[in-house]
Amino acid sequence: MPLDLLLVTHISRRHREQLTQAGFRVHRAEHDERRREVIAEHGDSIRAVLTIGTIGFTAEEMDELPRLGLICAQGVGFEGIDVAAARERGIAVTHGPGTNADTVADHTLGLMLACLRRIPQSDAAVRRGEWQNARRSHPDLHGRTLGLLGMGNIARAIAKRAHYGFDMPVVYHSRSPKTELPYHHEPEARRVAEQADVLVAALPGGPQTHHLVDEAMLTALGASGVLINIGRGSVVDTEALVAAIRERRIASAGLDVIDGEPEVPEDVLAEESIILTPHTAGLSPSALEATIALVIRNLQAFEAGEALVTPVP
Repeated sequence: MPLDLLLVTHISRRHREQLTQAGFRVHRAEHDERRREVIAEHGDSIRAVLTIGTIGFTAEEMDELPRLGLICAQGVGFEGIDVAAARERGIAVTHGPGTNADTVADHTLGLMLACLRRIPQSDAAVRRGEWQNARRSHPDLHGRTLGLLGMGNIARAIAKRAHYGFDMPVVYHSRSPKTELPYHHEPEARRVAEQADVLVAALPGGPQTHHLVDEAMLTALGASGVLINIGRGSVVDTEALVAAIRERRIASAGLDVIDGEPEVPEDVLAEESIILTPHTAGLSPSALEATIALVIRNLQAFEAGEALVTPVP
């Protein structure tokens, strides 16, 4: 009998077909009303859930599914899943570390270049017929100091590109130093901001990182500094960021994620020095294929009673 899988996040039809071909019965429930309908009809048979970190899965939702044994977070993040509640109920939780690290790292370098070289602003000026006015000098990325908040798979991929591709010194903050890496570890996050020309937040969400990048951190980054956030929107205090941009306490910012997304505050939209992408840093054909392949491997291991491939630590 096929394993019944509750799908509470959007994936493409092709990836749904891959799940079906792998032997799973997929129940789409991307919206609250549809989820209630699916649970009412199939709740007693659903054994696994596929979600993402920002959607998560709560203890109350777990209690509606008496046979639930596995929750898969499609990407690396799992902050919205009540992991403690899952463990209390004997429900395993997996995630997808490393599946999109290269894609996110590429996007991050793109945001760095866009911010420093003001590429979107130059494009807009040319389209307005302002060719001569747009021909201005902008800072290089080459040789600048990269500060990283976090040193997981994504941050490592960013550091490698920056250090070996752009000759950027790298300083980072993480819970413990990574002695195998040729970069400088700082035990205090603010010390990273003080040394960085470009500060990249590559951190998961949750209470421990909430508004870690605050007014003090932005001030430490300095008037010529650039902030990039490709982790979780909650890591950056948006009001403090807008104020820092307006008061020229930092030069610019590139945000792939923002607190409260998909809603974006008008104050953010009004600042041309804040470059925005809609949480797409990790989206590429290769990354999505790797993510779904890992989900399938975890589901198959669960169904076979074998060790899960990437359990949440």
